[in-house]
Order: sequence, then C-alpha cells, then structure tokens
Amino acid sequence: MAKAKKYPKPEVSVVIPVYNEQDSLPALFTRLYPAMDALGRSYECVFVDDGSADRSAALLREQFKRRPKQTRVVLLQSNFGQHAAILAGFSASRGERIVTLDADLQNPPEEVGSLLRKMDEGYDYVGTIRRKRRDVVWRKLASRLMNRLRERITKVKMTDQGCMLRAYARHVVDAINSTSEINTFIPALAYLYALKPVEVEVEHEERQAGKSKYSLYKLIRLNFDLVTGFSVAPLQVFSFVGVLIAGASLLLFFYIMVYRILYPQGTVQGVFTLFAIVFFFIGILLFGIGLLGEYIGRIYQEVQRRPRYLVRAILEKKATDD
Repeated sequence: MAKAKKYPKPEVSVVIPVYNEQDSLPALFTRLYPAMDALGRSYECVFVDDGSADRSAALLREQFKRRPKQTRVVLLQSNFGQHAAILAGFSASRGERIVTLDADLQNPPEEVGSLLRKMDEGYDYVGTIRRKRRDVVWRKLASRLMNRLRERITKVKMTDQGCMLRAYARHVVDAINSTSEINTFIPALAYLYALKPVEVEVEHEERQAGKSKYSLYKLIRLNFDLVTGFSVAPLQVFSFVGVLIAGASLLLFFYIMVYRILYPQGTVQGVFTLFAIVFFFIGILLFGIGLLGEYIGRIYQEVQRRPRYLVRAILEKKATDD
C-alpha cells in the first residue's frame, strides 16, 4: 500500500496577490522574508500571480528556487481580479493563521508580527486601519464616503475597507472558501464569520513602483458589489422613493387640474416646469432600472456557475512520505 504524501502545515501563511508587479517584487522579497524569519514562527509565503503580462511570474519562479521551503507560487490562467486571486491563495494556504498582504509594499511586511500578536490575544480576525494614509486626496475622500454609505446600508462595520493587510484564523478562511457566490467581498465575509474580530492601526507607505490597479470606476464597482451582495436595502429605499413620487405626482395632477380651471389662460407658462419634473422622474426611473440590473446581474452570474478562477500551475516543495 502506497504511503500518503504529507505536506508541512506552517503556523502562518502569507497570501500575496500579484498582478504586473515586476518592479516591486525584488524589494518585497528583500523585506518580507527577513521580517517573517524574525518572528520565530513557521511560515509560508503564497504568491498568486493573477495573469501578469510582465516578468512577475518569472521573478516568482526565481524566488521559489531560492526559498522553496517557505515559498509557494500559484499561477492563474488569466486575470481574474484581486479578490479571486486572494481566494485562490486561501485555497492553497495551509497555515493555521492566514495574513493577506499587497505586493506593492504600501503595507509594510514588518507589520505582520503585530497582527499575529493580536491574534495571540484570542481574536480570530484582525482588520487594519492605515495610519497616515499615503494616497491621493480623491481616493481618501472617496473611501470615506463609500465607508459611510456601506456601513449604513449593510451594517458591516469596517473603518478602513481598502487596506489589504489583514489576518484570519483558519476557520474563518474555511468558511470564506465554502462560500459559493461569484462576487465576494472578503473583508465583509470575514466580519460575518468571525467570532471575535478586532481592528488595529498599521503603518502605510507610498507605492514602491508602478501604479494602483484600482481606478475610480473600479472602486465604485467594488462598493456596488459589496452593497448589493450584503443587503437589499437599496431596493427597499427605491420602493419607498417610488411611493413618495407616486403620491407627489397625484398631488401635482390635482394641482394642475385646479389651476387650469381657475386660470385657463396661464397654463402655457408652466410647460417647461412640467418638462423639468418629468425629466426628474425619468432620471429616478432610470436609476431604479440600473439598480434592479445590478441585482439581476448578480443572479445571472450565480446561475452560470462559472469558476471564480482557474489555476494553471502551483510551484511548491514536494510532499514527504507520511
């Protein structure tokens, strides 16, 4: 009878999604491994290449050859997006604690230890708040507005939802992996599944190289996915607005009828006002149709049952005989 192959189970898995980060990776390697070595805990670094078009995959292969014991590389077939890449890293990770980290070094690898020490206190999910956030003004403002809107609608409380540096207990990651929905917002799911979550402040640095993969449009889309994935409140609000508009329209109809009876010669002057009111109602209707489209689109994607990502190859140290 053949012996079962056994893979080592480290205490910590660091999951790092990578997409066109060839300029940042050398500096990341230089800082990440010494920072993890200094913790005195067994660890693995799980890099997930999300279909990079530059030399990122080649650099990851070279790093795997240098540190095969602590390095694993998941190569996705094409670009599936950051959240899909993290989910692929979650599935490949073996640690009892999983830390997510950006490849651009905006989140210092040296902060991983502070998250793990917080988990030593009994917390099973550690979110982070960027101290002295080093981003452009419009991104800071957009994040604040989105945070407030999201918290009011979904009741998911996250001070800084855009910070990648987070720590998860194994049972939280297993629960996230079991979630089958296509559009997932990982930090929000972690808050739902964690028994004892907490937030800590961490340092934030400027990007070492390259540019952010999140444009304003992508940030808005991300928050649409979050809101429509965790709440039907927008539909309820729109229904309430529809009732108010219907009532206001009825009052306006009676007002116009009375006005035409009392002042038959003055009705022409109100045509443009009526046009403005009609256009306003049309705008609200179009917004409502778009909102319904968001929910219907999510249903359409779920019915298709397409995989969230496809793995082309995994570079890892060979298992030992049990």
